[in-house]
Parts: sequence; structure tokens; C-alpha cells
Amino acid sequence: MFSITRLVSIWELLRGSFWFLPSMMAAGAVLLSFAAVQLDAAMEADAYGRFEFIYLFGPEGARAILSAVATSMITVAGLTFSITMLTLQLASSQFGPRLLRNFMRDRGNQLVLGTFISTFVYCLLVLRTVKGVEGSSFVPHLAVAIGVMLAVAGLAVLIYFIHHTATSIRIETLLASLAAETGATIDRLFPERLGNEDPEDAGQAPDFDRGRVICANASGYVQSVDNTALLRLSTEEDLIVDVVARPGSFVTERDPLLRVLAPRALPENKADALRSTLIVGIERTPYQDLDFSIRRIVEIAQRALSPGTNDPTTALYCIDRLREATVRLAERRTPSSFRHDDRGRLRIVAEPVSFEAVAVGAFGAVALYAGIDSDVLKALVSALDAVIAAAEGKDRAQLVALRRALHERLSRDK
Repeated sequence: MFSITRLVSIWELLRGSFWFLPSMMAAGAVLLSFAAVQLDAAMEADAYGRFEFIYLFGPEGARAILSAVATSMITVAGLTFSITMLTLQLASSQFGPRLLRNFMRDRGNQLVLGTFISTFVYCLLVLRTVKGVEGSSFVPHLAVAIGVMLAVAGLAVLIYFIHHTATSIRIETLLASLAAETGATIDRLFPERLGNEDPEDAGQAPDFDRGRVICANASGYVQSVDNTALLRLSTEEDLIVDVVARPGSFVTERDPLLRVLAPRALPENKADALRSTLIVGIERTPYQDLDFSIRRIVEIAQRALSPGTNDPTTALYCIDRLREATVRLAERRTPSSFRHDDRGRLRIVAEPVSFEAVAVGAFGAVALYAGIDSDVLKALVSALDAVIAAAEGKDRAQLVALRRALHERLSRDK
């Protein structure tokens, strides 16, 4: 049985691929071609006069139209693919390879490529039904007219693609997309009403040293944890589970994922079920990995401040987005490390993401590359002021220390 978390993981994998949406559109084109031809076969000859947009061709004219549309669509599809690859290369070299995923999962690019491919497939399939030999003549006029309309739609999509490509490689557009993903991750991990339990009243974590260790069966990054399935399994088997590897951690086959306290020997199939609640893949994803979400913005700022690029304006944009994300995080209630079942029994121990560690790591990493650039230092100090003010009631000693150090550096450089 697939859980919501695993289904979301599969959907994110499909969404990040170039082939999924174009394949679905091509399959739709196949169905449309058969439906249009069948409708043509069922229509009477004089029925076409009711539709003024239908051009009536002979067999040779229909073949010429369909061949021209198919040839032009596959040519434009090749051009589109080449431009997309060039955009990916530019994004990788300028913004970092971690951002290729955002360009690959861009729905606009997939839609454009799918439009051209599906039109090509549609015209090929309709072309095979045109018959003009003696004693057997059939021209699917409606299907040919649909092919012409798809070609016109392809021209509109091509214009959109040129505009969309020019817009998508702008740093403002890219940072807005990254900030939106980071905000969604924060909302997912730190919902408003999560964490009503007081960690001080939840008790101490049990001693897991005598428990069973469940290790990964493949190397990769922990992408997400299916908390619902993990809580259900631990309740059914009367277990207490310690989540050792949280999202973003790299694990090998010898590294522990979970530590389990069980009243009796845990069957191997149950251990496999517990192991499957942690989704491991070859790359980090922003779904439950907040550090990765923020680090992508940090990487752009570091590249912008490197001597080879020397683009402090881009770094200022990144600092603004980091302030937006960390202030949003500071305003959220930190959930308890302990999760209980419906009867109030402790079932899961999972250390939450530390607000201060995320904020200090983000701004500290940018500060290392800031050098003596006064504009960047002022932006960092201003951002830290906003974050510290929003983090009232949370641990912020390290943030205050970082802000003081940056202020002193800025004072020395004046």
C-alpha cells in the first residue's frame, strides 16, 4: 500500500523528468488521432459543409498538409530541445548543478516539448489512414483540420517558449522559485499547530543502546520520512523508534536508519517495512530537507561573491530571500522530538530541525565570502537584525554573536 509520502516522492520524481508529461501528451495524441479518424468515417460527405473551418482536400492535398505539419513539428522539437540543453548548461555553470532539477521540472518546458512531439505523432497516425488508390478513397477531413489547428497552436507555443526561456534564466525568477519551494518546506515541517506538546514535559528518550539497529539496504540520501506509516507500524508492533537518519543525511548499507525498542524479537518483514518508511535516493530533494532548500540559495550567493564572478548584486538578492525564509522559520513553533500514539504512548523519537543551526549556517556561509564588501555586510547585518527580532523566545545566541562579528568587521572597514 502506497502512503501519501511515497506517492509524493514518486510524483516529484516524475515531475522532475523531461519524458513524463511529453509522453502523456503523445499518448493523448494517439487517442485523439483514432477518435478523429473514427468520427470522420462515421460522418456523411455532406456533413462537412456545416463546419466552415474544415478545408476539403483530396488524398494528395491531405498527405501534403499532414507531411508538412509533421516535418515542421519534429524540426521545431529538435530546436526546442537544443535550446533547453543550452539553458541547462548555462544554469549549471552560472548558478550551480543543484539547480538543474528546477529547470528540468519546469512545467512550461515540458509542455512545449510535449506539444511539438504530440502534434508530430498525431499527424503521422492520421497520415497512414489517407487512401487515394483507385476503388478505395478515404480522406479524414476533420482529422486533417485538427492537425492544422495543432500546427497553429504549435506556433503560439513556440512564441511562449522563447519568452519563457528568457524569463526563467533571470536570477529574480530563479530565486523566487527557490524561495517558494523553501517556504513550502517550512510550512510542511513546521505547521502552525504542530508542537503543542511541551518538550520539557514529554520525558526523556529511552535508552536505545539495547535496541535493534535497522540499517539502510542501499547507499544514497534520505529524501523523506513517512511519519504516518512509521507511527502506524510502531503502534501495531508496540515499538519505540528512534529516527537516526533524518532527511538530507547520506547513508550507506552499513549506516543505521532507525533504532528500535521492541518487547519481542522483530520479524524481518517488519524490519523491512520500517526501513521502507525512509525513502532513500541518489540526490537530495527539498520536500523534507530544509537545509538543502536553503543551501541552494546560499550556493548562488557564494558563486556571485567568488572572485571569478564578482556579482554582489546577485548576492544581495540572495540575502533578501534568506531573510524571508529564516524569518518565516523563526515564527514557527518547533515541534517536540517525541511522537505519541492515540493512547499517549511514546512511539517515535525524531530530533526536529534546529532553527538556529539553519540560520547561522546560511548567513555564516555567505559571510565567509563577503570579504570587505560593505553593501553585502550591511545587508547581512540588516537581515540578521530582522531574524533575531522574529526569533524572540528561541535560542539565538549564535545569531547575535554572528551579527556582532559582522558589525565589527563593517566598522573596521569604514
